Amino acid sequence: MIFPVILSGGSGSRLWPMSRELYPKQFLPLVGESTLLQETLQRLAGLKPHAPILVCNEEHRFLAAEQLRQINQLDHNIILEPVGKNTAPAIALAAFTALKTDPNALLLVLPADHVIKNAEAFRAEVEKATAAAQSGDLATFGIVPTYPETGYGYIQAGTSQTLGYKVQSFVEKPDLRTAKTYLASGDYYWNSGMFLFRADCYLAELEQHRPDIYQACKDSFSAPEEDLDFIRVNKEIFSQCPSESIDYAVMENTKRATVFPLDAGWSDVGSWSSMADVSDKDENGNTSKGDVIQHNSRNTYVFAENSLVSTVGLDGLVVVQTKDAVLVAAKDQVQDVKTIVQSLKASARSEYRLHRDVYRPWGMYESIDAGYRYQVKRITVNPGAKLSVQMHHHRAEHWVVVSGTAKVTIDDDTKLIAENQSVYIPVGSVHALENPGQIPLQLIEVQSGPYLGEDDIIRFEDKYGRN
Repeated sequence: MIFPVILSGGSGSRLWPMSRELYPKQFLPLVGESTLLQETLQRLAGLKPHAPILVCNEEHRFLAAEQLRQINQLDHNIILEPVGKNTAPAIALAAFTALKTDPNALLLVLPADHVIKNAEAFRAEVEKATAAAQSGDLATFGIVPTYPETGYGYIQAGTSQTLGYKVQSFVEKPDLRTAKTYLASGDYYWNSGMFLFRADCYLAELEQHRPDIYQACKDSFSAPEEDLDFIRVNKEIFSQCPSESIDYAVMENTKRATVFPLDAGWSDVGSWSSMADVSDKDENGNTSKGDVIQHNSRNTYVFAENSLVSTVGLDGLVVVQTKDAVLVAAKDQVQDVKTIVQSLKASARSEYRLHRDVYRPWGMYESIDAGYRYQVKRITVNPGAKLSVQMHHHRAEHWVVVSGTAKVTIDDDTKLIAENQSVYIPVGSVHALENPGQIPLQLIEVQSGPYLGEDDIIRFEDKYGRN
């Protein structure tokens, strides 16, 4: 049985301002209607795989769970990494998890944030690689290069085998001259970071070549804890695990590596220029997403999240508008967007980390306005969901229900608040908000007080296990 292992630990900083630290690109619908994570799983349907194993970090857990729930693939199957340790340990945790269900489990390891336009061709190559993986090979998928890319590592194919090609070597990102020689040779493929192998074979190779990583993962997984839909490993032990990629830890050392060439319209959408490459274009080479008007512009990518964006006379630019930020960049310099993110982080600005829309396990809130001693939010609570029982030391809150019905508890008093009604939460009151209805509850919250930070929350009870 094939167990999809979805690695969802990236931050996607080069796709700022859409991708943020707490809402990275794998959770965004950047190309189609579904998010990149959801599309990664949906393209596997023809393989009839086992329920996926998703590996992500603590901060993304509820976001990941909600997106799996939306496509009916949430089944106590999210492994939470206490700290990020790169791909070799993450895959090891998934391997131990799969072996608890199936001693012959095959792991199809996929990053959560890639685009594959030809899903049928991808599935066909996976089916070819399955026999090799069952026999003990560690299969990887090498992307047939279409131009001399310097931003990817390469896989050099060696002798042809009954199934795939023996891997001759893994090579680092080349300079342009070297990349051109790779393209001309026909023996080199882009390293996609996608793999297929037996769980037990991977662990055996990891134990042989990196016993320190193997032992740390095994020990941290010796008594996993289940919390809602999450699997937690021992934080203290896992924190001591070396951080290493699967390429360095296993694939460059094993004698079992086999590469299968893949030509399926693949992209890692690692920058706005690559986003433009995989997007539909008009007769002038422009891409427009959202409310966009382009005039006399060429080869320009424009993404408008929530307002009209107009261009006149642009050529070769990227324009991205979100609710709280605008990016304008030359296509040939979009790799440097990450320096903007680093600058925002160094300045302690929130835009590198958060959108105005912030998702929580109970729903979401949008920051509408803020000023001296006040803040306004639009809050949406999912049907049946409840915020924690909490108290604030420094702020009072006013709630105005816009739609739905709110069940509000203030100290020992519980009441229902209907549409167009409001309620006041004094400073220091122990309170809770719940949606008892069948439709989303929407309300406007006005906070007032000398300190309005999110850390002014004292939780007494929380169904989602937050402190």
